[in-house]
Amino acid sequence: MTVHQSSQGHYFEDFVAGDVYEHGVGRTVTTTDNLWFTLLTQNTARAHLDHHFASKTEFGKPLVNSTLTFAIINGQSVADISQNVIANLGWDAVTLPNPVFEGDTLYSESEILAVRESQSRPHAGIVHVRTRGYNQRGEDVLVYSRHVMVYRRGHAPSTHER
Repeated sequence: MTVHQSSQGHYFEDFVAGDVYEHGVGRTVTTTDNLWFTLLTQNTARAHLDHHFASKTEFGKPLVNSTLTFAIINGQSVADISQNVIANLGWDAVTLPNPVFEGDTLYSESEILAVRESQSRPHAGIVHVRTRGYNQRGEDVLVYSRHVMVYRRGHAPSTHER
């Protein structure tokens, strides 16, 4: 029998400025996703909760909660960018150029903008990345950059002890 480990993600040494990661799995946003996330976060904006109200807006239908859009797109990037993160250090320049609607499918990609060694933690490095989320029509729906502190190879806590 052969044991195959799932991907362990990327470490600091793997990142090169200019590289682009196309995140593999798209996600269709449902009405249930939008309502539950909106209620869980106590967002009372009627454009997300009240389909009758939303039908009278310029969009004619409910908007997906923008922080749900952010959570999905950011989540899509984890396997490639921050699986071995020590900490997210901040998100910058968050823009939402087009709305997301229930039934839209979201995809994403990330470009490595810069990498540098951590000055405070020799077992880690800082990766500056721009992530772009887009819908099934290829329209950008979210663009942002962030800095993540990532473990160097061999320094992440081990979870597979035998």
